[in-house]
Amino acid sequence: MTSSNCNDCNRAELFRRAAATAGNGLPEIEAGMPLPAGTGLTRHDFLYRAGGLALAIYGGAALRSGAFEHGIEQAAAAATAADKVLVSVFLSGGIDALNVLFPAGDPAYYSLRPTIGLPQTAGKPFTEDSRLRWHPAAGGLATLHGEGKVSVLPAIGYDNSDKSHFTARHYYEVGATDATLRTGWLGRYLDRVGKADNPLQGLTLDVALQPAVATAKMPVATLQGADQYRFDAPGVPAHPLELSMFQEAANIGAAHAKSSDPALRATGEAALQSHRLHGELGSLAYGFKTPVAYPASNDPFPRRLAGLAAMLGNGLPIRVVTITSPGRFDTHATQANTLQTGLQLTVDSLVAFQRDLEARGLADRVLVHVWSEFGRRGAENASGGTDHGAAGVGFLIGSRVKGQMIGSHPGVSGGGLDAQGNLRATADFRAVYAGLLEQWLGVDGNDILPQAKPFSRPALLK
Repeated sequence: MTSSNCNDCNRAELFRRAAATAGNGLPEIEAGMPLPAGTGLTRHDFLYRAGGLALAIYGGAALRSGAFEHGIEQAAAAATAADKVLVSVFLSGGIDALNVLFPAGDPAYYSLRPTIGLPQTAGKPFTEDSRLRWHPAAGGLATLHGEGKVSVLPAIGYDNSDKSHFTARHYYEVGATDATLRTGWLGRYLDRVGKADNPLQGLTLDVALQPAVATAKMPVATLQGADQYRFDAPGVPAHPLELSMFQEAANIGAAHAKSSDPALRATGEAALQSHRLHGELGSLAYGFKTPVAYPASNDPFPRRLAGLAAMLGNGLPIRVVTITSPGRFDTHATQANTLQTGLQLTVDSLVAFQRDLEARGLADRVLVHVWSEFGRRGAENASGGTDHGAAGVGFLIGSRVKGQMIGSHPGVSGGGLDAQGNLRATADFRAVYAGLLEQWLGVDGNDILPQAKPFSRPALLK
């Protein structure tokens, strides 16, 4: 974990990572701060490589390895081209909405930000609002938006934000302004539609579970990368003829899978299933090819996205995915360089992921939701940065999204900022979550989100 210069941000991240390995003791938390979703979830480690843990299953203590393999095989066999996948991308720290999509046509913006305000001609124009322009590092999103594949939420949030990383992130993770909830909003979705033996249905691509997929009943998993696991025994190196051995077993299995002898038939079917599983899962451990180029980086984010596209291409039964973007967007100081670097790698990786899905014929099945816990203060501070704000910026990316603004940009003059100088929200995150559940994932948002009923759902899809 990369440290921030904000103690609240660091504490929130550390506590969530510890919560994901509950049972080993949790760090102390100040009174009044909500416990994160997933606290108390047990972790059951299944798959190892010589280098250490690769795949961890949460909430799956009753699963045996055989049940795990069979469950994934069954779920993969039942998957169809119509099955939808939601990928949740977290921009850690509270990204600056007012510079990602900046009001170049509002003179008050430059009065508030004499140092970090972007030049009036920087970046690409935002075609839906003539006042606004994209940050130069977000040019890839501007291109996708021009193709109708990005919907922008220029001022998303909720009323009465206390501007704490801990509280805001918890609310977004559980899908309600409720400090007592212990399951994530995507976890509750999986509890309703998931399978008891398919932990890949809710996948965090990271070293620890993200609370948004914390469930009460169904197993979910974490994985550092598609090429960082295989079905080897702990500490036992792979056999050089492993692939050939699996193929021969499959050939023998195929010869007996339709035998009139029940024992031979069962053995043959098991051999074929093992070969299929190895093809869908194990082969990725030896690397994978991508039809497009991803950004070269020491950060694992682009490689994780490339691996996810490969996993989906291999037919793995994944329903929801959570992943954290590169960069630390809690920019209290020297914001210009930090925002530029983190945003550039994030956007370029997401654009590559979209092109990868398109090349694989998967783009109509995948929707990416990009979010952050809040935005930044309207005025810059004395350190060349911005402090915690209220409304933030978010995106929906995919070939099926409507490609239009959700809510409006309130600007920084004429009442666009609240009494504390923060951007006012024009869209509530609970309405957007309910829309994603209902319009994309096909379930009633009111059954998943306890506070969703009063909110009108925005139209999210074409």
